[in-house]
Amino acid sequence: QVQLVESGGGLVQAGGSLRLSCAASGRIFSINNMGWYRQAPGKQRELVTAITSDHNTNYADSVKGRFTISRDNAKNTMYLQMNSLKPEDTAVYYCNARVQTKSLTLIFENTYWGQGTQVTVSS
Repeated sequence: QVQLVESGGGLVQAGGSLRLSCAASGRIFSINNMGWYRQAPGKQRELVTAITSDHNTNYADSVKGRFTISRDNAKNTMYLQMNSLKPEDTAVYYCNARVQTKSLTLIFENTYWGQGTQVTVSS
């Protein structure tokens, strides 16, 4: 099986920075697209940013210029550098990955989610 584990959340004042990490482990053959989602209380989960295996990225308008996604394919790890944080960035942040696993000659692709990490930005 595959596990995604996030770390790096916490409490920060407005204008501050945090760096989230998402480490994938298990019987991984390869990882395709990865992304960060967030869910604030009473709101739907939304895509914050995503990155392809060859490092193409896209961002939600609300975080452009403030957040930076990156990944280290050798470590099966994705990062989210969050700068100039605002109270409206407060949410549980989840990592997401399309992961291929291999069994004998068969390759399977599934979507996996991390358990989430809380980010709280105080005003």
